[in-house]
Order: sequence, then structure tokens, then C-alpha cells
Amino acid sequence: MIPAKFDYIKASSVSEAIGLLEKHGDDAKLLSGGHSLIPAMKLRLSRPEVLIDIGGISGLNSISEDGNEIVIGANCTHADIVNSDRINSDLNILAQTAKHIGDIQVRNRGTIGGSLAHADPAADYPAVVLACDAKIEVEGKGGKRTIPATEFFLGIFTTALAEDEIITAIRFPKVANGNYQKFFQSASRFAVVGVAAVKDGDSVKVGVTGVSGTPYRATAVENAYSGSSDAASHAVDGIDDLMSDHFADEEYRAHLAKVMVKKALEA
Repeated sequence: MIPAKFDYIKASSVSEAIGLLEKHGDDAKLLSGGHSLIPAMKLRLSRPEVLIDIGGISGLNSISEDGNEIVIGANCTHADIVNSDRINSDLNILAQTAKHIGDIQVRNRGTIGGSLAHADPAADYPAVVLACDAKIEVEGKGGKRTIPATEFFLGIFTTALAEDEIITAIRFPKVANGNYQKFFQSASRFAVVGVAAVKDGDSVKVGVTGVSGTPYRATAVENAYSGSSDAASHAVDGIDDLMSDHFADEEYRAHLAKVMVKKALEA
């Protein structure tokens, strides 16, 4: 299908993009890689009157080291993450995850910032940012702020971003021992269930995506963990909004969550 008519503006800076968002309000959408927005526009599920292209803004596609953190610009593509020596060395769980996203065309265009802002309940990155205790840096007309990953996802396609805010970077602590496991939809390769597990001393941090409308930290698993993957039996404890669709009903998703958490803990 063909999208509805829209105006296109290419922003040259974050401040310009914020000003354009403020000017056009609900009529505007940000465009980075476009792999979430453009399909929705083609289906007429999204009909913005103005597209603000932030894909070429300088500085939003860098990967750098800041002390014990890796700072990833919001416009970094999945391929940038897969191919980064720094990420493969100090944040390998993120490189593992990016390798599982879509196909080569999607990985070459889709961006980490766009994926997080879109907040698809079947996306891969939410599990990892949660398990890693990442921080999401944003900027809007009120200035800059940092949102902990545990406070960022609010529901299906819903985040803590204000309407005029843009994700500029994601800060990850360096992670030595982490693993991502995914049971994916065969056509889209979105996660039916995705699980990220990070070893932190004698404890673990576990993020889960695809199971609920909101990705979550599996705190029941974390609390039950004592060195054994048996803690995976608590993967959906306290989760009331298990998703059900033609890929998997609630019962099957709950089972898959336990299986994938177990695999991630063992790995």
C-alpha cells in the first residue's frame, strides 16, 4: 500500500528536531531507520502529516566508552552494533541480540533508538536494556534527562518519552557475562519470547520481552536464583497481562518463558 500524503523535513540538529516536534505537535512523527514507522504508514495505521527525519543528525550514530559504560547513539543501526569491536568485547549480550533482529536489510537500516521509542512488545532490545540496567538519555524542550530502563516501558507501544522528546543515546554498563535467548516468529523474526540474563556476582538480572504487553524484569526469578537454573520456573510470576495471539496463547507463552529463561541462565 501507499502511505497517505505527508510533508518531509530533514532536521540537521537535535534542537531543530525538538523545535519541529513542538511546532507540529501530534501531526508529526520522527523518522530514523523507518523500519517500524514506514510499514505502519503503508498500512494507514499511522498517518502523520509531517515526517521529521533525524537520521542524519551528527553525533547520534557514535559508539563510545565513558568509564565503565558503553554509550550508544540512538541512530546506531543494528548492524553497527553487531560489527562494533567495542560492543563485542565489553557488551557482547547486545551484539548477540542485534544479530537476531530481522534480516540483513532490517539490520542495516533499523536503529536502536527507533526500536526502543516504538516499544513493540515483541522487540528484542527491551529485554537487554532491562537486564543490563541501561539508562536512556533523552532531550526535549525542557532540556536533557536520563530515564532508567526499568522506568521507560509503560505498555504496548507506550514509553515514558514526552511528546517533544527524542532519544539521543543509551548508556550500558559493561557486561562480562550475559546471554540472550529468543524463540522467534518464523516470518518476521520478532520475539514470541525473548530473554536476557546477566550475571552480577552471585546474582542475576533477567529481562523478558514478548510475553506481556510491557517488557519486564523477572524479579521473581532473580529473587529465587541461588546458582541454579531452576529459578526459571518463576519466569511469569506476578505477570497478569500475558499476551495471546495466533503465534502463541497465554499458556504456551508462559511455558516458553520458563524454557527460555532456563536456557539463558544455563548459557
